[in-house]
Amino acid sequence: MAQTEKIEQGRGFGKKRAKKSTSLGNKNLIPIPKGAKTSKKRVGQGPGSGLGKTSARGSKGQRARASSMKRGFEGGQMPLHKRLPKRGFTNIFKEEFQPVNLLALTKAGVSGEVTPSVLKAKNLIKSETDLIKVLGTGEITTAITITADGFSESAKAKIEKAGGKIVIREKKKEEKKKA
Repeated sequence: MAQTEKIEQGRGFGKKRAKKSTSLGNKNLIPIPKGAKTSKKRVGQGPGSGLGKTSARGSKGQRARASSMKRGFEGGQMPLHKRLPKRGFTNIFKEEFQPVNLLALTKAGVSGEVTPSVLKAKNLIKSETDLIKVLGTGEITTAITITADGFSESAKAKIEKAGGKIVIREKKKEEKKKA
């Protein structure tokens, strides 16, 4: 019997709380258990604090120092990040294109001559100097002459079907600096 009383007591520390309802429900009435809120441990504040002198780090040795070990240090054993095999590679010749869909061109209402500066002005691309590729998602009805670095097959067909022309922009070769 005494054991069941203990369970009942321990189960509902909120038993003593008032059973009134507010706009917040009872969330503001839930009591905070004793020991749940403690102040931060202030180390190195002198002998009276109980955490003075060595600041709860024991005495001397590597772990008593301010910067004890590097992250991932395993006591001289080869660390995990070096034991695991490396996968894949990074292609240094990769070319990132900025995609422009035909749907976006029709929504932007472009007509006539469309250059990278026009696309930038309409916020269809982020940079005029980076590579641009026109993709064939969507339909185009107006005849436009568009200048870009690349075109998908479907985009070429749709632009030419609408009576437009495509112009492939010449790549500017960066001259190597002579040292």
